[in-house]
This record gives sequence, C-alpha cells and structure tokens, in this order.
Amino acid sequence: MTVMERQTAPAATLSPAAPEPAPEVSVLVPVLDEEGTVEELARQVASVLEEAGRAFEIVFVDDGSTDGTAERIRQARSADPRVRLVRLRRNFGKAAALCAGVEAARGAILVTMDGDLQDEPREIPHLLAKLEEGLDLVSGWKKERRDPIGKRWPSKLFNWTTRWLAQIELHDFNCGFKAYRREVLEQIAIYGELHRYIPVLASRKGFAVGELAVVHNPRRHGRSKYGWDRYYKGLLDLITVLFITRYTRRPLHLFGAIGLVCFATGFAINGYLAVHWSLGGTLSNRPLLLLGVLLMLVGIQVLTTGLIGEMLTYKNFRGSDTYSVKERLG
Repeated sequence: MTVMERQTAPAATLSPAAPEPAPEVSVLVPVLDEEGTVEELARQVASVLEEAGRAFEIVFVDDGSTDGTAERIRQARSADPRVRLVRLRRNFGKAAALCAGVEAARGAILVTMDGDLQDEPREIPHLLAKLEEGLDLVSGWKKERRDPIGKRWPSKLFNWTTRWLAQIELHDFNCGFKAYRREVLEQIAIYGELHRYIPVLASRKGFAVGELAVVHNPRRHGRSKYGWDRYYKGLLDLITVLFITRYTRRPLHLFGAIGLVCFATGFAINGYLAVHWSLGGTLSNRPLLLLGVLLMLVGIQVLTTGLIGEMLTYKNFRGSDTYSVKERLG
C-alpha cells in the first residue's frame, strides 16, 4: 500500500459500548460523617437485594463529610461496583442530598434510607412488596423507636400535629426509610428541609401513599446530626407545605379570608361607634376607635396582598403544574 493509500484509507471504527442496563432498584443513602457504618451498610443492602433477586445499585450521597466517609465508600465500591458515590462540595442538607441522589440514580424504584444502620436493610423487600400492591410511596413507620426518650416524645407530638393539620394518616413523617416510584420524586420540588413532608406533597399531587411498620435499630456508631432546632424548623416547614399545597394557585382564598375578617370586624366596630357618636356620645376617650380603623386598614392591606398574589399566579400559570397524569392510552 502506497503512502497516499494509507493516508486516504478509512480509519477503523469502534463500535460504541452497549449501555449498561438500568437497575430495577436504586437505594439512595445520604450520609454525613458515617465512616463507621457505610461499608457494612453496603454489604447488608447488597446481600438482602441479591437474596430477593433484584437488580440494584446503591448510591451514597456524601453531604460534605469531614471524616473518612468518602474513602470508605470508595473501598466499598472496589469490593462491589454496584456501589456508587456522589460527593457534594459541602454540607447542603438532606433535601439537597436527596435531590442529587435522585438525579444520579437510574432505577425505576427508589429506596431512601439513613446511613447510620438504624434502618434495617432486611425491611427493603417488605417496602418493595408494599409498593407493588398499587402504592406510589411507602413510608416506614418506626413503631418501636430505639432512640432516647428526649427524642421520642417530641417526635410523637410533631407527627401528631402534622397528621392532624395535613390530614394524612401516617404515623411517622420523619422516617427517612421510604420506597418510591421514580415519578414521585421527579414531580415534587424538594428544597430547604421539606424532605420530611414528601408524603404530604405526594398525596396532594394525587399519588397513592401508604406506610409500613419497620424495625428500628439502636445507633451503634457516630451521633445524631439533628438537634432541638429540627422541631421548630419542622413546624415552619409544615406551614410552608400547607400553604404551597393548598393556596399556591389560589392565594386570594387565604389572604382574602383573613382580610375580609379583619375588615368586617373593623367595620362593625366603627359602625357601632358611629351610632354611639350620633346618639351624643364622645369618641375622644375610646381606644376602640383606633382598633376599628387599624383592623380595616389591615384588612385592606391583606386583601391587596392576595390580589397581587393572584396576578403573579396568573402571569406564571402553567396548566401542567395543576395536575399529575397517572396513565396515557392512545
């Protein structure tokens, strides 16, 4: 072959490697300083899902650990390539870690669990079986919680309050051990600390939500990353969830009701004082007049806030935000 022929000969083409098939189940594990548990957790999860005959992957999301957690996960991956690692640059919080995990996961079914070995991996097949009964989300219920009483009783009060206000019959909103169909997490915006209210947000979207009592183990390594501030923050987040699920597309229904009550009360007070003045009474020593005027002004301001909210809603309205499709045929 001449030099010219060699230069013009077509280069050998390499056939692209076949894409790795997506697993059936993705187990998402957000971790923060859990170097003592991640390898054991990976082994236990792999053993359980292999025994159940499920194709799976385990996605650890390192949310800014400062110990050897990431290195331990790398060691777990060297032993089992089904282990994957997503490492965040700093601690962004559990909601952000879950979002990163969902984006990286490839399974049609997602299981979330904590990385401290308090969630029992042998419960995963039970969650999956419950999911296959027709549910879209199965939330774990730590019925026999292995935590100090200082954490158990505030949690019971928190869960009761959430259940009453949200009207969702779950016993444990705070349990991170859950199984989802992928579309649930793809259609719900999770930010801040709203991860504990995913069942509420999913239910408002029309997804079928249920729960299953799961084994809860005592903590053997490390320490809890949550303090007492989680409760008041949780209450504020609950108010946020109730507002965005009920009034995002109809803000005037909330602000209008408050504004009308304030305005009507102030109007009634001032009406009474007007009649009193017309009958010869004096208003110079009646603080009630200031209250009536204040309530009317507050009512007008709140009503105006609701109207501004309605205009913003109309301006940014997208029909697909108001519904969730379960099935299409034809």
